[in-house]
Order: sequence, then C-alpha cells, then structure tokens
Amino acid sequence: MEKTISQKGDANRRNAILVAVLTSTFMITFSSSALNLAIPSIGIEFGSGAILTGWIVTSFILCTAAMSVPFGRLADVTGRKNVFIIGIAIFTVFSGLNCFAGSVTMVIALRIGQGIGASMIFATSMAILVDAYPRERRGKAIGYSTAATYAGLSFGPVFGGLLTHYLGWRSVFFIGAVLGTASLIVSLLALRDVRTSHERVSLREALNPVGILLYVSSILSIMYGFGAVARNGWAWGLILIGIALLCAFIRHELRTLKPVLEVRLFLRNRNFLFSNIAALLNYGATYATGYMLSIYMQLIIGFDAQVSGLVLICQPVVQALLSPVAGRLSDRHSPYRLASFGMGLCAASLLSFVFLGLDSPLYHIMINLAVVGLGFGFFSSPNSNAIMSNVPPADYSVASSILATMRSLGQSASMAVITLIMGLQLGGATYQEASSEQLMKTMHTAFITFSVICAAGIFVSVQRRSKNKRPA
Repeated sequence: MEKTISQKGDANRRNAILVAVLTSTFMITFSSSALNLAIPSIGIEFGSGAILTGWIVTSFILCTAAMSVPFGRLADVTGRKNVFIIGIAIFTVFSGLNCFAGSVTMVIALRIGQGIGASMIFATSMAILVDAYPRERRGKAIGYSTAATYAGLSFGPVFGGLLTHYLGWRSVFFIGAVLGTASLIVSLLALRDVRTSHERVSLREALNPVGILLYVSSILSIMYGFGAVARNGWAWGLILIGIALLCAFIRHELRTLKPVLEVRLFLRNRNFLFSNIAALLNYGATYATGYMLSIYMQLIIGFDAQVSGLVLICQPVVQALLSPVAGRLSDRHSPYRLASFGMGLCAASLLSFVFLGLDSPLYHIMINLAVVGLGFGFFSSPNSNAIMSNVPPADYSVASSILATMRSLGQSASMAVITLIMGLQLGGATYQEASSEQLMKTMHTAFITFSVICAAGIFVSVQRRSKNKRPA
C-alpha cells in the first residue's frame, strides 16, 4: 500500500497532503450546495417538470452512495493516490462539460459523471489523510477536513445564488471546474512522492464483479425506494428487493477470498460497527433540518429566500469553526464520548424546534441552528476519527468509503422521512395550497421524528468502549 508519510517525519509533505484533501473536499461540497440555488433556473430554461429537474440532485447522491465502496476496493488494488487524482479529474471534466449542456437530460447524465468522480474522492481522501498523520495528530487533520466540508456548505448557497442571479446557472458549473482544476494541480504536487503498490492479483479477480453488482443494485434499490415511497406504493417492494440483494451481497462477501467490502470488519469490531451506525443515524436526523426550516421561514413566517439563506448559514458556520477544535480534542480524549456528547446536543436542539410557533422570534431559530452546528461539530470529527482508528492501515480505503456511504444513506433517508411525513399530512396539496396550520403540524411531526432518530443514535454511540485496542 502507500508509503506512510508520517514515518518520514516530513511535516511539510503532510501539510501539503492536508491542503490537497481540503481543496477537493471544499470543491465538492461548494459545487453541490451552490447548485441547489441554480436548480429552479435550470428547470425554467429547459421547461422541465419538478420531478425530472429534481434528478439533477438525486442522480448525484445515488451515484456517490452506490459507487464509493467499489471505488474503495479499486483503490486497494491500484493505489489510493491514483483513484483520488483520477476522481478529481473526472469531477472537473464533467463540471466543465455541464457548462455546455443543451437539455436537462444532459445535465443529469453529466451529474452522474460528477458523482462517479466524487465517489472516487470520497473513497480515498480520508484514507490518504489518515495514512499521512500519526495517530496522536490524526483527529486534528480530520477536523480540518470536516471544516472544509462545512465551509463549502456555508459559502455554496451564498455564492450560488449570486452566480445564478448575475451570470446564470452555467457559471456554477464553471466555478466548479475552476476549483477542480486548482484541486487537481495541488493534489498532483502534494502526492507526487507518495508511492503506491497494488495487490498481486488480476483486476477482474480483485474487483469481484458479482459482489459489485449485488452491492450497487442493493444500494440503488433501497435509496430510490425510500425516495419514492411517499408517491408510489410499489416503492416498498423496491426497498424489500434492495434488502434481499444486500443480504445476498453479505452472504457472497463472507464466502469470497477477495471481497468488495470486508464485512468481517463489522462482525469483529464492535466500535467500528457502532460508529458507522451512529454516523448513519446522525445524518438521518440532521440533514433535512435546513429543508424544513426553509419551508417554515418562507411559507409560514414570510421571509424571503435571501434572509432565510443567511439564517440557515448559522449551522454550517459553527460546524466549520468547531470541527478542528473537536478533532484536536479527539486526539487527547475519548472520541466516543465527544461524539456521544455532540449527538446529545443535536437531539436537544432538534426537540427544541418542535416548539416553534407562528410568532417565534428569529433568534430562537438562529440559536437552535447554532446548537445543531455545535452538536454536529462535536460529533463529526471525533466519530470519523473513531471509525478510521478502528481499522488497520490496509483497510483505510474501505473504512473511508463506508463512512461516505453512511453519509449518503443518512441524507437520503432524512429526505425520505420528510417526503413521507408531507405525503401523510398534506396529501396531494401543494405548498401554496396547504394552510399554515398544516405546514406547522408537518414540521413538528418531522422534528419529533428526527429527535427520536437522534436519541437512538445516542444509545448506539454510548455502546462503544474506549478500552478496545485501536489498530492504528
């Protein structure tokens, strides 16, 4: 596998690798969050319906969730650096091509290409970063990487709206291509001395095509089923098919010598298993917070989109500022306890949103969002540190890709919960047709549900034990 940079004692090289990971992480989150502001303009230009236009976002999420683990396996075979750099190049090229898209279908197809590139980055970036830093400094590096994620989420909506308003939606993809080019140059320079090796097996044998097919099919079926369950009754069948395929995948992986996903990591490592479940539940509980509050502020209270966007920034800004601090603390204190504490803050703030009313002051929303950001900041970096510290170096790519998949699955499940609750509460009514009372009831139900999910996450998180020996 890659030569461990920390053994060379080259602080400058480690910092260069950190910058490479930060730029790639910021590039993806900034581009994705900025694009959310451009979706309506794309739909208007091409005259596409809401469902088809929504696939601009959905296709990217599905692709990254389904392909992160296979690309993590590919990284173990061909080298993490290779997959990481190729992923940046693919993301950059497809960003540039989308500047010239002539239909919404072409935009969606090119977004799938971006998703492939992003999944290659997600599968390797954390592994490269962890491999570069000694264990006693790993949490700090992960904290900075997490901060870059939230910085992208903070700046994306602001600049995405400005770019779309003044230069058109294609400028969002152009900026993504510019950031991608910068990230590619930085990564090529930072990783030029990192040597890679690969397993001495054929590519076909190592990649395990049967396992990849079962895994990708199961993830796509489950995620698409959850997304469609509120609109179509047959989606439950698709979810069951996905679960059956996932069981078949696990059975196949336990029997093969070259698994796509080392399932035994979950079976033999309690902390690794619970840390990933905690990540899944935390993303599932918190991801749709901004979506629900956006509806509350614009459709119930009457704020415009600009004011609502500025209010919502409170959460990612706090997360970005706190993540490096929390990561550094996880190097000296139990990451499990820090993550559990962060999950508790998230649960308390989510429950507080249940008490929002028609006349709630704006500072109530801002304080609650800041507390969510505080909680997620304490959770994310320490939990990522816990996940990566519970596997040997040979499995860093697998662990990194699993974490990325947990994030995507949690985000998808969070939106599926919102869609299901809205379907039950509003029926076929549009937002404009629904009364303020109906929307308030929908929001309160959603936050009660998210609070319960977060409470379950706390229960899972505290099951971890710090006395377990950390492999790396």
